[in-house]
Amino acid sequence: MNQRSSNLLDEALGLDQTIEPWPLRGRAVVIEDRVETSGSFVLHHLLKRSLSPNSSNVSIFIAFAQPFSHYDRILRKLGCNLVLQRDNSRFFFFDMLMLQCPGGHEGITPEGGLIALYGKIHKTILALPEVSRKNVSIIIDDLSLMEVAVNGSSDYVLDFLHYCRTLTSEFDCSLITLNHEDIYSSADRPTFLLQMEYLADILIKAEPLATGLATDVHGQLTVLSKSMNYGQESSRNNTSNFHFKVKENIVECFYPGSRG
Repeated sequence: MNQRSSNLLDEALGLDQTIEPWPLRGRAVVIEDRVETSGSFVLHHLLKRSLSPNSSNVSIFIAFAQPFSHYDRILRKLGCNLVLQRDNSRFFFFDMLMLQCPGGHEGITPEGGLIALYGKIHKTILALPEVSRKNVSIIIDDLSLMEVAVNGSSDYVLDFLHYCRTLTSEFDCSLITLNHEDIYSSADRPTFLLQMEYLADILIKAEPLATGLATDVHGQLTVLSKSMNYGQESSRNNTSNFHFKVKENIVECFYPGSRG
């Protein structure tokens, strides 16, 4: 990936500036994708950037979709060793895969599961050195599977996310989530996705091309960054649009029509 193409996503997220402090600190980032256009590469990119050797960031990863070995393999291709980061207490991995297919009417309940999970996250942050507490990224890899684990209750998921959102105020940490836009019916959409979009300070949408399939383009990204200023000089929300192509160990981002 050349410097310019790699910077398009970073520029849209403000990650092209100095690493310290972490530009996403205190913000909620919501990634929405579709079944035919995965946005997981954005999650991988943000995880890699949060664990940059030039930063003091710490990542707490809540995994509902894939095991640790999956993410370790992908991040190694991107030049990031998760085993080393875990051993250095910069990467904490909470494996929630066993809760995807609960037996009977079990699964995660607010009292026995999500509240306990939130407690573990809070405890992990408190155990960090004070300098690291304000540089924490909480990353959830699949909100739809979290819903499965709570027997389809989106209210439980939203409550949990609002708990995590309070951590962005208490510790100035960031919250990054991935969800699938097209698995919800139009009737369900206002009750969950719209609330997620309202929760987001930064909304990233990975979608197929409006013109259909293309061999050299896998989809398009839209990044909406809401203004954080409320005075007279407050800037408007910033929106960026560009195309992407996912390769084995890189993702190329480029403006429409810039590739001949």
